[in-house]
Amino acid sequence: MQMPMMNTYFISHGSPTLAIEDLPARHFLLNWDKVLQQKPKAILVISGHWETSVPTVNIVSRNSTIYDFYGFPQEMYKLQYDAPGAPDLAKRVKELMINSGFKTVKEDPRRGLDHGAWVPLSLMYPNADIPVCQLSVQPTQSGEHHYKMGQALAPLKSEGVLIMGSGSATHNLRALAFDGKGPASWAQAFDNWLTESLINGRHDEVNHFEEKAPCARMAHPYPEHLFPLHVALGAAGERAKAELIHNSWSHGTLSYSSYAFTTVQ
Repeated sequence: MQMPMMNTYFISHGSPTLAIEDLPARHFLLNWDKVLQQKPKAILVISGHWETSVPTVNIVSRNSTIYDFYGFPQEMYKLQYDAPGAPDLAKRVKELMINSGFKTVKEDPRRGLDHGAWVPLSLMYPNADIPVCQLSVQPTQSGEHHYKMGQALAPLKSEGVLIMGSGSATHNLRALAFDGKGPASWAQAFDNWLTESLINGRHDEVNHFEEKAPCARMAHPYPEHLFPLHVALGAAGERAKAELIHNSWSHGTLSYSSYAFTTVQ
């Protein structure tokens, strides 16, 4: 029996310390059951922190917790999120992508979950009882490439799989401000443009954000943290309805804007 079609989501995960800091974005994720009341059968996470030359899925029986950050409070290195792996989902992802024209999709039999995956998931699903598969991004490719990845994965929405991109609406770590002031003008300009473009269905502009968006190079000196959004958006379809489900800021330039994408038939 076919399951109800899932929305797809893009979550801005910010700093790893989102797992322990008292931030609005943390409270948003702790109340995730108010956003998605249906418990997924499995979760596919596309994280900006797993970069590969070709699409790759982790195919493990149990996910390990990767501490891919340095110089953070010791408390962070004691957190664990050992959700079960989703090898069947990994195989399905590979099948869908190959059938959609992606020539090479690799499997990684050792990789666990990086903090782009386990930090938000530890707040959303703290029991770690839902199988999780992670899919990589290709930093040398384009938004359009990742959008097509999402299009290939669209059938998963009707198979009980939550497709979640995890990155950041703005991501320039060299420009972080700690003075407590509001968001920088360039960060706000990009964030506003992104929300307006998504809500108005301008997928092509979002796919080519480097040329279309204001302050794009400042907001994203490197594109890997926005590419998970393209995957989630592509999976929702060309007529997808976008909704801003959370917006907050930290350090003046780090947007936590997060979105739900609903498929429109």
